Amino acid sequence: MSEGEQVKKGKGTVFVQIEVCKGCSYCIDFCPAHCLEFSRDFNHKGYHYPVLGRPEDCTGCDLCGLYCPDFAIFGVRFKDLENRRQPAPEPLIPAQG
Repeated sequence: MSEGEQVKKGKGTVFVQIEVCKGCSYCIDFCPAHCLEFSRDFNHKGYHYPVLGRPEDCTGCDLCGLYCPDFAIFGVRFKDLENRRQPAPEPLIPAQG
């Protein structure tokens, strides 16, 4: 790879609850980035579950999660993950008076 070429990095990722998935493929079929594919492995129900086959294409848009009838998958943008990792601000305490 030359210095002028840059490695493409995804903008997001997905989280899958493997044992909840029933392999309906809605997440794969409706992914606008076409970054999901079925795994080669099976879950305990005997279904193939989705994995990020092309993580560099994932935008974290969460359309996969919106279409999943069992809430077994959801997408998240990396910038949103970073915001969640920051400590929460101190809660406001009402003034006594």
